[in-house]
Amino acid sequence: MQTLPKRIVLIPAYQPETRLPALAAGLHRNGCDVVIVDDGSGERFAEIFARAAGDALILHHTENRGKGAALKTGIAAIRGRYSAPYLIVTADADGQHTLGDILRVSRQAALFPESLVLGCRGFDRDVPLRSRLGNTLTRLVFRLSTGVRIEDTQTGLRGFGDALTDRMLEVPGERYEYEMNVLFACAGDGIALRELRIETVYLSGNASSHFRPLLDSCRIYREILKFSLSSFVSFLADYALFCLLSFLTGMPLVSNVLARLLSAGLNFTLNHRLVFESRSRMTAAALRYAALVCAILVCNTLMLKGLLALGCAAFLAKLLTEVLLFTASYLAQHHFVFRKERKKA
Repeated sequence: MQTLPKRIVLIPAYQPETRLPALAAGLHRNGCDVVIVDDGSGERFAEIFARAAGDALILHHTENRGKGAALKTGIAAIRGRYSAPYLIVTADADGQHTLGDILRVSRQAALFPESLVLGCRGFDRDVPLRSRLGNTLTRLVFRLSTGVRIEDTQTGLRGFGDALTDRMLEVPGERYEYEMNVLFACAGDGIALRELRIETVYLSGNASSHFRPLLDSCRIYREILKFSLSSFVSFLADYALFCLLSFLTGMPLVSNVLARLLSAGLNFTLNHRLVFESRSRMTAAALRYAALVCAILVCNTLMLKGLLALGCAAFLAKLLTEVLLFTASYLAQHHFVFRKERKKA
């Protein structure tokens, strides 16, 4: 007879709402073990955790370390306390995830323990503007970067089996960027992402959320921001060389080729070491990058030539060409040049 997996609900909590003990009690009544990680909430919230302790294991961070760190603390503790088979469902402490939806995700995770089950909200009605815009942007970035389409990249309601716990602990990130990194890691490893529609709940306009729009967004879009900065630095070098050589020679097309070749070495070094933090061999990555440079150079030159033929000024034509090829270059480098090593799920 096959042993049914133990269901464990992991809740990272920083200065939680007073409804947290009731949620823990409801989960416990429905046969789930509950693990709550107090992420440095402070003495003012000690009573809430004390009330929840009757139905949950409470772990504590002495100071706030971030949602990603709290999730990793909980996953590591579960791995050390439970024997397989078990499954973990992560849920938020801010009231956005109902008891019924958490249980539904746990049942789906039991059916597909080697997948990552996502409880996905709908964004077609009363949703705070920052949440709607944030999800739209991250959904687009994730689709462009991985080719995988999902409805809700920001959901904290997720379920997975014990076979994935080690991988979850390997994913980098200590704060809100961790959950986005998990999606990228699963897509890269070939781990299926399965969506389950859940109720969309935003209490008081999501006022209880501790998400910091500017700082945490920078963490989430870290790779793309670094790529943009690297591309901008390389573009400045490329554009300066283009202007100088074009002024000296009077041959914009030849100057474009020479400037592109000279700036390519700078761009490769920055992207290999700092942006994608590639572990692939330098020679192999350099050969792939050289192939990409040749392809981009052909497109770059043809587009520049076409714009010049249409009467566009040389300097403006160069700017338009670089902007149009930016996205294509990022996707090619992410998926082809500096691709991560794939792991079998």
